[in-house]
Amino acid sequence: MERLHWVQHRCRQLLAGDSGRGWYSTPNGLPNKSSLEAHTSPHRVGGKRRTVFARHGPHQQEYEAVCKSYKGNAIRTTKYSLLTFIPMNLFQQFHRAANLYFLFLALLNWVPVVEAFQKEITMIPLLVVLVVIAIKDALEDYRRYLFDKKVNNNVVRVFCGTQKAYVDQCWKDVRVGDFVRLSCNEIIPADMLLLYSSDPRGVCYIETANLDGETNLKQRQVVLDLPSQGAEFTLDNFHSRIECENPNNDLSRFRGYMEHPNGVRVGLHNNNLLLRSCTIRNTETVVGIVVYAGHETKAMMNNSGPRYKRSQLEKRLNMDVLWCVLLLIVMCLTAAVGHGLWLNSLKDPLFQVDGETSPALAAFYVFWTMIIVLQVLIPISLYVSIEIVKLGQIYFIHNDLDLYNEQLDSRIQCRALNITEDLGQIQYVFSDKTGTLTENKMVFRRCSIYGVEYPHEENARRLEVYEAEKNEVAAVDRSVTLKSGCSRKSLSCRSLSCNRSSVSLHTLTAESDEEDQLSNHIHPRTSAFCSRVAKEVIPDPELVRKLSWLCSPMLPLSDSSSGTPSNLELTYITDFFLALAICNSVVVSSPSQPRHVVPEARTPLKSLEEIKLMFQRFSFSPFSALSPPQIKGSPRSFTSRLFSRGRTGSSNFSTPPNSNATNESEPVQESNLENLNLRRKLDLSSIVEAGHGGQVEERETEDDITETKTNPDGARLDVEELTKEVDCEGDSDDELLYEAESPDEAALVHAAHAYRCTLRGRSAESLMVDLPGIGSLTVQLLHILPFDSNRKRMSVVVRHPLSGQVVVYTKGADSVIMDLSETPKGAEQAQEIYSHIREQTQKHLDSYARHGLRTLCVAKKVLEEEEYEVWLKRQLLAESSIENREELLLDSAQRLETNLTLLGTTGILDRLQEEVPETIEALQKAGIKVWVLTGDKQETAINIAYACKLLRPNDQLLTASCGSKDTCTALLQDLKLEVQCEDGSTELTAAGDHGESSSGSGDGFILVIDGRTLDWALQEDLKSDFLKLSCRCRAVICCRSTPLQKSQVVRLIRDQLGVMTLAVGDGANDVSMIQVADVGIGISGQEGMQAVMSSDFAISRFKHLSKLLLVHGAWCYSRLANMILYFIYKNVMYVNLLFWYQFFCGFSGSVMSNSWVLILFNLIFTSVPPLIYGVLDRHTPADTLMELPELYRAIQTTKVYVPYMFWVTVLDAFYQSLVCFFVPYFAYAGSDVGELTFGSPINASALFIILLHQVIESHTLTWIHMLVLVLSGGSYFGFVLLFSLFCVTCSPPTNPVGVETLQMSQPLFYIVCALTTVTALLPRLLFRTLYNTLHRSAHMDQTDSERYRKRMQRWNQSHSRANRVPVCADNPALEPSTASVVS
Repeated sequence: MERLHWVQHRCRQLLAGDSGRGWYSTPNGLPNKSSLEAHTSPHRVGGKRRTVFARHGPHQQEYEAVCKSYKGNAIRTTKYSLLTFIPMNLFQQFHRAANLYFLFLALLNWVPVVEAFQKEITMIPLLVVLVVIAIKDALEDYRRYLFDKKVNNNVVRVFCGTQKAYVDQCWKDVRVGDFVRLSCNEIIPADMLLLYSSDPRGVCYIETANLDGETNLKQRQVVLDLPSQGAEFTLDNFHSRIECENPNNDLSRFRGYMEHPNGVRVGLHNNNLLLRSCTIRNTETVVGIVVYAGHETKAMMNNSGPRYKRSQLEKRLNMDVLWCVLLLIVMCLTAAVGHGLWLNSLKDPLFQVDGETSPALAAFYVFWTMIIVLQVLIPISLYVSIEIVKLGQIYFIHNDLDLYNEQLDSRIQCRALNITEDLGQIQYVFSDKTGTLTENKMVFRRCSIYGVEYPHEENARRLEVYEAEKNEVAAVDRSVTLKSGCSRKSLSCRSLSCNRSSVSLHTLTAESDEEDQLSNHIHPRTSAFCSRVAKEVIPDPELVRKLSWLCSPMLPLSDSSSGTPSNLELTYITDFFLALAICNSVVVSSPSQPRHVVPEARTPLKSLEEIKLMFQRFSFSPFSALSPPQIKGSPRSFTSRLFSRGRTGSSNFSTPPNSNATNESEPVQESNLENLNLRRKLDLSSIVEAGHGGQVEERETEDDITETKTNPDGARLDVEELTKEVDCEGDSDDELLYEAESPDEAALVHAAHAYRCTLRGRSAESLMVDLPGIGSLTVQLLHILPFDSNRKRMSVVVRHPLSGQVVVYTKGADSVIMDLSETPKGAEQAQEIYSHIREQTQKHLDSYARHGLRTLCVAKKVLEEEEYEVWLKRQLLAESSIENREELLLDSAQRLETNLTLLGTTGILDRLQEEVPETIEALQKAGIKVWVLTGDKQETAINIAYACKLLRPNDQLLTASCGSKDTCTALLQDLKLEVQCEDGSTELTAAGDHGESSSGSGDGFILVIDGRTLDWALQEDLKSDFLKLSCRCRAVICCRSTPLQKSQVVRLIRDQLGVMTLAVGDGANDVSMIQVADVGIGISGQEGMQAVMSSDFAISRFKHLSKLLLVHGAWCYSRLANMILYFIYKNVMYVNLLFWYQFFCGFSGSVMSNSWVLILFNLIFTSVPPLIYGVLDRHTPADTLMELPELYRAIQTTKVYVPYMFWVTVLDAFYQSLVCFFVPYFAYAGSDVGELTFGSPINASALFIILLHQVIESHTLTWIHMLVLVLSGGSYFGFVLLFSLFCVTCSPPTNPVGVETLQMSQPLFYIVCALTTVTALLPRLLFRTLYNTLHRSAHMDQTDSERYRKRMQRWNQSHSRANRVPVCADNPALEPSTASVVS
């Protein structure tokens, strides 16, 4: 039914309406290029492109032929109009099987030979359903109409060709080809190409919160090489033609080109496109030309309507409905055969019988009459009731305060309205790591440069101080508020340490809410990913000391005993921090100036001559390449003259002095000895090679040595001065606001800023950077190669302001960068140095991963001018291409990012969210297997798994990391055998321990598999082995996994095992996994709203998952399952009363009740109690479900709604209907009562039985339940009494006047009703009592005893205060104490 509804929704979107109103019309194609160039009338052919001309320009003929056929900008999201409402709404409603069933019965009742009731009465159920749904649809559509009207009538300034000026127009009047002018804070009305910006650099900023929820600003660039740009920009002279792709819903892609009159083509890309619904920020004026309008805009094409999913419960229900249909056919066939046999055996009837109709034909007529009489047997109204109940359940989930995030002011979002009960049947949870288990609030923790590790111990202690402050605030919150103990993380869990790490893992917990609030209070204008703990990075003293040499007039010596950095090491350090500052897409601003303004370059701290002398003393170019081509020589440019000396002297190599400030690990200590030996060898050889450096250089060296001897504390003074300068820069630098697209970028920029390498401004073509000891420099930005999931890195191509060289700075995943930074060919010393740097850096990477840090590698490459020119041609070709643009850009980037020079690596701390360990532990106790699918390193994933209690110290770790498919095959077989053998011994041990339960708290196997091995494991021939192995493991960790692999893993488990799966993630890389799972959970975190928009439910914290599943999931499943069974019971029970009566009326289709009561009995009298039951019933209190997650597993193992329960319910209904019919039958046997008099106690007894049956099955009885039950019973008796008093001809041919009043005045009526009700419900009551007694959970007994003890403590405390008399002196266990009393 939902699928038909969905198909209709999509077809209506595609086919309805006209282009003028923005509705979709089938495009006829695009103009032929040759015909356009010939200025002839272009014919339209099918293609993948769209051509756009200016609406008020010289190409009027082409515009009329092409652009006029495109959609207008008016939107229409309504389904109906005044004229089409009734026919379209009826057409839509009759797509539902329930309404077609009711319509068929109503039409069937109009056939005289099979008529069972009055024709008007059979129309009542159908009319009630149609009218209620029509009113609901009308109200929803009217709200959509008001919204559309408001949006379409928004005003924007559009260029008018006749007036030669911008005039105000409504959004609905904007057309493709119009020039639109927008100001700051205005919303973009259509998808436009940016042609002009008031910013002199041709950029503007937009906020895309209305599209993807991201509040950080995005930079957009004016189309390059426009003939008329800047102040002379005139729209009359715009003669260019735009060729772009057809409308699509990809928000991150736009391809096309602009062809100028001279034939030059300029490539168009996503950075040139302003999307509808975005907001212009921090830009005074922009002008663009509309390329997509109305429903062809990307925003509207992403509005695909509601999500439809079918729950497992509904699939089971559909099968049971088919069984009901079969049961109905059997009962009708029985009545038809019985009627035929009755007519055959009838001799000399005492009453009038149609003797002209043959018994066979009469039996055929009775079959259809019985279909009408027994129509209630098919629970079609149950579908409508389920929708109402789910809305009520979602209302209470949506308003649960425990699922509310006060810091973000966000609550849970229920985006899929029809799978709430699936939350109670989850067996596998697949979780992302970054942003899901962790905060995704990155904090710079430590780094390694030139193979030297800088631990930043003060930075670590700062984080511990923050955690201590947070714990104090949390303790205050617990003492002030009345929140439950499970809402905060216990102190013992915060100090959890892992034996694999030397750093306490309590630093992986989340920062306090109050901290962010304080930060927001201090800075009234905040930026994305900019918290106090992320900004305040304390520099490492050793690294500060080495950087001080840039400010010092002394010569840095390479002698290891002096502790001074070598020339090459200073090169690495400077390039490393410069890369951190500029290799990003961070937008810079400050409270005093808008973001699009880049501050003018300040006067450098040193003059050009001073910079020249300083770098001459280093005898190397600090920004030159260190690969062999640059060792031999460099481009003959300004840098050749500036750094003429020291080119060959750059062989003053020294290996990284592994001078760690702390004894971090033994491998690092061991590397110090190797370092010193290697360093001494290289220094001797470098002195020999540097001998031809020149007389001047030798004199300078001697002077500097003398200066060093006379001032041995010079370096220490420089460190102190540098530290003071860092501290005193807060007045200006701390006011800079960095708006980053990811928290990693923000953390790295703040780290560079801590070392006075500050990014001060950004434009489309340049960057403003402060360097320590140099001052402000303007760096020419040539290209940005953005990050993508294929390359796993990003690069910037710049022209260095000092050397003039073209330099590529790259940062990315260590697995990629380490492969791209191979040991260069050339001098043996250089190879030895590079090998040592790579070796040490890899050790540091492994150490960072074991500490749970996220790692990024930083590298660089210097391009020769000729090499850059060759690459530039290929890049420009790729940028201007429409077909295969992404593939060409990827190939171009990969050609550039080769033979990189590894500079160093960073370790970024991404702390766990609060209560993640408790949540995972609760899910595992509930019998749910938790898998972590992440793109991080194996060591990082394992460490986080330890921190969040997914991996316990006693668990056995199985690692699958293979280099070939054959190895993978053998490894999977070995691991499978190992697990099987271990499981066998475990089972024997468990049997010896009297079958002790192996719950989620037990030990087990944890499988860790990397992405390359996972590729092979997911292939058809290895899929079964991987599946068997993973099923025997308590958890699986997939590291280095791609988004595609995540979805493949979820699909494999879902399809092959037939289990209920749930996927939870927070980023765009989790969307495919979320959509594949049975239930998709999106976390509204730091990475926008892509995951949320693709999910079924959206939460703000991972900890909310426990209550969502363990409480609401269990409740929703139990409620709906019991309600479905109750509906089936109620319908079968009442229909059988009519069926039993057929044995006493010749199977003629007669009934013992008037038709009004028969129709309204299920429609009104017994319809509301099941709805209340389905919304409010609670089989177990919420706190008990949270304290005992094992109850979730118990619900799964003892499923309420299983096939055999359907037949048990049907048999119970048959029994109760027999009692309800035959007890009154025998009570009135031999009397002269009429059929209505006989039916009166049957109907009353049936009502009591049905209502009291629900009371027996209910776990919760509130005043709402009692009120509904009383109103249901009162409505029945009130209706029949009024009916018998006033209605004479309402139910021909019978006359109900006085029947009910007479019956209710006789004691026999009440005796029959009471006896019938007790006899019918007694077996059900006994069964429920025995079941609850024999199947009571030990956990529930423990919980109840604990509650009893607490209640007694409260009672004793209150009475001891009142009476001042000691209570429970004979039972110390119940004596109240101040420590355990619960208020």
